[in-house]
Amino acid sequence: MKRLLCTCFGVGLIPKVPGTLGSLAPLCIVLGCGHFGILHGWLFVILILLLVVSSIVTIQLAPWYADYFGQKDPPQIVSDEVAGQSIALLGMAWMTPSDDNPIAWIGFAVLAFVLFRIFDIWKPWIIDKSQNLPSGWGVLIDDILAGIAAGALVFLTAILT
Repeated sequence: MKRLLCTCFGVGLIPKVPGTLGSLAPLCIVLGCGHFGILHGWLFVILILLLVVSSIVTIQLAPWYADYFGQKDPPQIVSDEVAGQSIALLGMAWMTPSDDNPIAWIGFAVLAFVLFRIFDIWKPWIIDKSQNLPSGWGVLIDDILAGIAAGALVFLTAILT
């Protein structure tokens, strides 16, 4: 069960680009919510729940997965990407896909995804330094900071356009 939680139900075990694939889970949830009309407060609540649960999983299971995979931050662990991507998507969760322009809403969701992945891979300044935090905190906080940076840029882009 621990392995399933940390790897986002096995997504992180896919050999190619596990972090990107793990980040797709919150994006798919957001796009699904938009498609089925589950928006406004519910989308915000869903993203916060994803953030909280995946953060707890990442921090609490850090000793286990470090031992199991033999690394402090193994690529198979994508619960941290789920947390960070959830924050990035909060930058556009307040919007609704209007009948006039649902493509723009989808575009902001995709922009949140892309920006999060860029910040998560590039790890500028403080994002990189945060990886030195002990145990699961170092695994999680770099993704949280990448999510905040991406979400802030998405939010600014949305209000300026």
